Amino acid sequence: MRNWIPAAEGITISGGEPFDQPQALRDLLQGLRALTPVDILVFSGYRFEGLAGVLPEFDGLIDALISEPFEQAAPQTLALRGSDNQRLHFLTDLGRARFETFERRLSGDDLRFDVMFDADGQVWLAGIPARGDFARLRKLLKAAGHRVVLSDASERETGA
Repeated sequence: MRNWIPAAEGITISGGEPFDQPQALRDLLQGLRALTPVDILVFSGYRFEGLAGVLPEFDGLIDALISEPFEQAAPQTLALRGSDNQRLHFLTDLGRARFETFERRLSGDDLRFDVMFDADGQVWLAGIPARGDFARLRKLLKAAGHRVVLSDASERETGA
């Protein structure tokens, strides 16, 4: 794990649900804090009020938290969030400094992700895709003759 730490600009922890294993999450975050001063963002599908009892155990370990369950039918206009019902909480000064600019609404230019290819032929995806971006990517890849394997059962069933 340590070989990539010096290059990290920040660390994001997301699902499954990180708070379903609070001791493991705390151990991971303590280990990361010992290795690097970069910001740590954690995503949780739980409501913030439901996490209030456990968050004091993570004091200083999480800089920013995005809470609330993803809602497919909700709009997606807030930065970093998959649906607008999700809330961004600044838990440290570093979290506020790093993520305060993400309190704004997104424009179409903000919703994008990058596809990168390395020398070994691996494909890397990074960024914040808009809804439907992966379906469009899959369609383009299939049209170019590539085999596409999905890990999301709902997409396999619907062909979306």
